[in-house]
Amino acid sequence: MLGDVFQEGHPETPAQPPAAGPGAPTEPGADRVERLLAGLNGPQREAVEHGEGPLLVLAGAGSGKTRVLTHRIAYLLATGAARPGEILAITFTNKAAAEMRERVGQLVGRSVRAMWVTTFHSACARMLRVDAERLGYSKSFTIYDQADSLRMLKRCLGELGVDPKRFPPRAVQAKISGAKNQLIDSDSYNESAFGEFEETVAEAFPLYEKRMREANAMDFDDLLVRTVNVVELFEDVRERWRRTFRHVLVDEYQDTNHAQYRLLQLLAGEHKNLMVVGDDSQSIYGFRHADVRNILDFEKDFDDVEIVKLEQNYRSTQTILSAANAVIERNREGLKKELWSEGDEGAPVQLNELTDEHEEARWVAGEIERLEQEESVSRSEVAVFYRTNAMSRVLEDTLQRFDVSYQVIGGTKFYERAEVKDAIAYLSLLANPADLVSFGRVVNSPRRGIGNTTQGRIASHVNTTGMPVWEVIERVEEVPGLSGAAIKAVSRFYETMAGLRERAEAEGPVATLLEAVLHESGYLDALAAERTVEAEGRGENLETLIGGAAEFDVEREREREGESEVSPLEEYLQQISLYTEQDGLASESELVTLMTLHNAKGLEYDTVFVVGCEEGAFPHMRALEEGGEEEERRLCYVGITRARKRLYMTWARERRLFGRAERNLPSRFVDELPHELTERHSAAARSLGTSWSNSVASEVTPAQSVDPGPALELQTGDDVVHASFGDGVVTAVEPGGVVVVRFSGDGSERKLMADYAPIRKR
Repeated sequence: MLGDVFQEGHPETPAQPPAAGPGAPTEPGADRVERLLAGLNGPQREAVEHGEGPLLVLAGAGSGKTRVLTHRIAYLLATGAARPGEILAITFTNKAAAEMRERVGQLVGRSVRAMWVTTFHSACARMLRVDAERLGYSKSFTIYDQADSLRMLKRCLGELGVDPKRFPPRAVQAKISGAKNQLIDSDSYNESAFGEFEETVAEAFPLYEKRMREANAMDFDDLLVRTVNVVELFEDVRERWRRTFRHVLVDEYQDTNHAQYRLLQLLAGEHKNLMVVGDDSQSIYGFRHADVRNILDFEKDFDDVEIVKLEQNYRSTQTILSAANAVIERNREGLKKELWSEGDEGAPVQLNELTDEHEEARWVAGEIERLEQEESVSRSEVAVFYRTNAMSRVLEDTLQRFDVSYQVIGGTKFYERAEVKDAIAYLSLLANPADLVSFGRVVNSPRRGIGNTTQGRIASHVNTTGMPVWEVIERVEEVPGLSGAAIKAVSRFYETMAGLRERAEAEGPVATLLEAVLHESGYLDALAAERTVEAEGRGENLETLIGGAAEFDVEREREREGESEVSPLEEYLQQISLYTEQDGLASESELVTLMTLHNAKGLEYDTVFVVGCEEGAFPHMRALEEGGEEEERRLCYVGITRARKRLYMTWARERRLFGRAERNLPSRFVDELPHELTERHSAAARSLGTSWSNSVASEVTPAQSVDPGPALELQTGDDVVHASFGDGVVTAVEPGGVVVVRFSGDGSERKLMADYAPIRKR
């Protein structure tokens, strides 16, 4: 495994600076160095030319940190300060490592093959293939992914007789993983365990470790922990790796956890040639055990640290950078820097107050359309960020309604999320007792002891008898081959569903039925018992689904005249199926990008909308309760600095989240923006029957609120003029302020939002 490391010479022979005289670099070599340095600004060049010892490159957003890292590696080779096999360059993702390797290869050619340009976990796996035997593993150890390790942990919990409903394996796994990332072993965890859940974890932890060793297996966390163990415990191992990697370079240092920090400290502890590049202002992964103290305390952890600040931004307008500076400077903990640009001042930050989340979504969709029509802004250069996945539901519904194609990055479209599909499957089975697919999805979700074998026999009996699956489970004792335990489990499931079906047949509100389904099936309780951030997010999505069902109930009651031919449940499921069908339609148009703020890190767009900027939503109430205000502010800084030209921040006076409507105040982050950098608009007065006029909105001055003007009322047959498409006629008026207009110029029909589109009556 170390062949490529030793390719450029034995690691025990340290690289020496080239001596004068024969063999010294010729002028072309000096030219090569100058070419490397050409085009770098002053601080970038200072970082690249750094000599020996620890170096902290504090790289602000969009300041060219990857360029500095790759040029530093090439500079070390070009000056003879290091050989290729003596360089370890580490980042966090395989994608980032591949990109760095490619860019280094463009600078140094084939020499990159001898370097370790890789991720933390990949580097540790390679090191352990050499030294794992010191810890009682063989070199052929297996690496378990999260699913494999969860299966092993379930076996351990079964051995201990732990009730998986009271102490879900995923929750136990998350606790053990967190402890490992902090280098807390099972003995230490046991000493500090408090409460029944943690005591259960403390009991499972050592057994899990034992069974993993017996299987000659490591999980992802073990790769870090065992590498630290072997380097820490064995001096000869430590010295060998220190000689091998005479220069260690780390990207995104602010995202390191304690185990990664300790490994770097061990590897660079003697020669101290550790270069770390990062930005404490973009440390947003505390929930994944990243520790911002690693970068904040770097100067304390190493002697004679040189600090280089990269503050010149090559991405955003100065207005956007000044807004980001104003927000982040409110944090008490941080390494001070001031982003600046030589480019244009740019447009003011647009601050928009809306009445509720529906108006917010319509406004965003309308502004995207206006930007495309009036300013030729490509939809592929537009992104919408939100704090939690649950906030995307109304936005997605609105974009679909107005034929604005979109993609969700780092996540799944709302109606395709597993927990949402589970909930819809429960309702589908209540509406259609013969729905075998929906039955298969929910019968053991959450787990209730009805495994694949039992499900297979039930399905086979359905096919053999031709009976609906509902009747089969009602008489489950007649299904051949089922054990007594399986019959009891299916019978309990049927009893629960039968009670829920009675409610469904009563044709009450869908939201009430859905809430009952999620509670009585045990689905929400199972999520709560997991005690993980991911499970909490899934619970929020389901609460949002309930809220959407409540909106459906209100709208249906408002529009229905007399008795309907279909039940509320059937109508709701039909509406949802249309949304999911639209999700699956291929579109050749450019896509607007939707994502959470956490997923936005590292990306950039010409136009950025940050929606849901309300106290309790962003910053998130849970984060505030846990003392995480500063990380929430860093998250806002990340969102702001993704924008190149235009930044919008929106909030709603009232938003229905988690099944209830709440009145809101604007986020403190909005209030922290200097007035001279912003334009503030308010459409919240629409609730009083008024609206913005487009002319007033376009004439607003910085820090000035827009006075509401009269709403545009249109009816079928009205003649209108559009700023871009010319003359047209209204062919339909739909709920939510939507009008369909056929334009005479090209004969096209377009759906527009009457209150926001640049149209007027003739």
